[in-house]
Amino acid sequence: MTQKSFGLRAIAAGAAMALSCFLNLAGPAHAGTGQPSPWQMDFQTSVTPIMTAIHDFHIFVTIISAAITVFVLALLLIIIIRFNERANPNPSRTTHNTALEVAWTVIPALILVVIAIPSFRLLFDQLEIPKSDLTVKAIGTAQWTWTYEYPDQGFQFDSTMIADKDLKPDQPRLLAVDNEMVVPVNKIVRMQVTAEGIIHAFAVPSFGIKTDAIPGRLNETWFKATREGIYYGQCSELCGRNHAFMPIAVRVVNEQQFNAWLADAKKKYATTPVENPVVMAEARR
Repeated sequence: MTQKSFGLRAIAAGAAMALSCFLNLAGPAHAGTGQPSPWQMDFQTSVTPIMTAIHDFHIFVTIISAAITVFVLALLLIIIIRFNERANPNPSRTTHNTALEVAWTVIPALILVVIAIPSFRLLFDQLEIPKSDLTVKAIGTAQWTWTYEYPDQGFQFDSTMIADKDLKPDQPRLLAVDNEMVVPVNKIVRMQVTAEGIIHAFAVPSFGIKTDAIPGRLNETWFKATREGIYYGQCSELCGRNHAFMPIAVRVVNEQQFNAWLADAKKKYATTPVENPVVMAEARR
């Protein structure tokens, strides 16, 4: 067996082993819906148009990257095999090739343009907030909890992670909360995101949203969940000692269930209005 054929067989065997390992890992690695799955290798299942577009763009760029990788690897193998010292004892002294230099400048630029066009379209769709059916304000607190405010409905409530000892069998560890944010299915939800004292980030993977929560600043994003269920996220900004214990839970329900929850929430989370201090002072005089 020649050294050349031995090298090709070694490369083929290595590729086969890598493919086998990938297939073995990919078997149980299906992406979950609303929360991570063991050995997950893909995004969580999309339930919003934006996340679907993100996933499609990811696949598109991955295919281009894989094609470039294969092409470069093929060139390297050709050079290693055909132009080593033994196979090519008298190397060429060529130092310039105008056509080749133009090609390796223009083609990468064209590839970047092909990637940029859908990228800009996706960014526009993410940042251009359509007319919303519901507004929810998420406030990251200095106590590493979330406060959800429904400004048009006039109430707010705190959402805190459930401790391990209090978890129910169907509640995921480090993700379940005592009070979930509730939104209706197939409705456009405008998310307003801010924070108190500490920088956080509001992120729900299945929705394709991730927005910084910054004290003194109001950021906005939006989503339209097309499937009922409960979807989890977490604070995605290193924010201190309890960063890992700031889960986000969003329950998507039908309109009838949402209206029923809304009526109950207005009673449950009703707050006593603050008395006007000027009127109080005048009354005491």
